[in-house]
Amino acid sequence: MVAPAGTFDLPEGEPRGAAYARALRVPPPLTAGARVAMISPSGPLQGPHELERAVATAESLGWQVQVGQHALRRTGYFAGDDAQRGDDLLAALHDDRIDGIWCLRGGYGAARLLPRLSVELLQRFPKALLGYSDITALHAAWQHAGLVSYHGPTARAPLSDFSRDSLVRALQAGTDSCGTAPDARVVRGGRVTGRLVGGNLALVSSLCGTPWAVNCRDAIVVLEDVGEATYRLDRMLTQLRLAGAFDGCVGVAFGHCTDCPDTTEDGTRTVEAIVTELADALQVPTLHGIPVGHIADQWTVPFGAMATLDADARTLSVHTTAVSRFH
Repeated sequence: MVAPAGTFDLPEGEPRGAAYARALRVPPPLTAGARVAMISPSGPLQGPHELERAVATAESLGWQVQVGQHALRRTGYFAGDDAQRGDDLLAALHDDRIDGIWCLRGGYGAARLLPRLSVELLQRFPKALLGYSDITALHAAWQHAGLVSYHGPTARAPLSDFSRDSLVRALQAGTDSCGTAPDARVVRGGRVTGRLVGGNLALVSSLCGTPWAVNCRDAIVVLEDVGEATYRLDRMLTQLRLAGAFDGCVGVAFGHCTDCPDTTEDGTRTVEAIVTELADALQVPTLHGIPVGHIADQWTVPFGAMATLDADARTLSVHTTAVSRFH
């Protein structure tokens, strides 16, 4: 597989985890006064009211907002055509006044913008990226460039107190934005440390075999999904296993599968059973049900950062001091 030109490489001569931490770049905090671009790289908004709510949320966080030119466009199930959505993404990247990019919603379409990105471009114009679901495609690009990105709420959705607190800790305070998931199921116990990768299962599986495939080696893989039949979840995880995508991963932190039927008609193939099969196959510590996914209360997870998963304690702890700042 040919990787994107200039793919991020680790320095030589250090333990892999230490070398990764030294080379990784994490954006400066988006404190009061930071300028954030709001764009729609995937699906369309339902109307101006969603954009107005998103802007109000960002301003309540102390951010200045610059709305992408085509943020309110609608072309079928896209927020404008590929050229328009890509232009808004590139405009945000090239604008030196922009500190971060907050994607307005998921849906579908972000992967279609990947041909317009390169590792060199992202490293030349590094920005904080925030979003989830279909935005997983962009998180994968940031990963290839060795940049931290933030898997968290999209801008259009109402921000619960729980989600807001985690977002602030990740993007403004620079502290651990995850923590304890008391309701999570311990699928396989153990304690491991690795970098955080993953996102929406459908997107991670769709990137398999492409230059932008998610690299799970030495990683804690975070996964979630929405609106998928049980057999489709099974099929996507099977595809990733057969492709060797999980080879070398050290742990799995499975979030929520929202609006996914929890069982087949005969009651034998549940989501829990499928996650258990994955843990047994990979033989790594695994939690199921962390606050990640299409839910009101969700963590903002800094993809690329080092973290420790303690499955027995039901904790995911981000190592906030183990990364260097943009320079």
